[in-house]
Amino acid sequence: MTAFSLPPIPVPPVGLIFPAITMASLFIYIEQDEIS
Repeated sequence: MTAFSLPPIPVPPVGLIFPAITMASLFIYIEQDEIS
């Protein structure tokens, strides 16, 4: 069980970076859709 559990350090960056990537890609998609 311990081998598959993630360490507590990488969890906050993933929790912040993943939503940031999704929001950024969504923003770029909306901007490109409005421009074209």
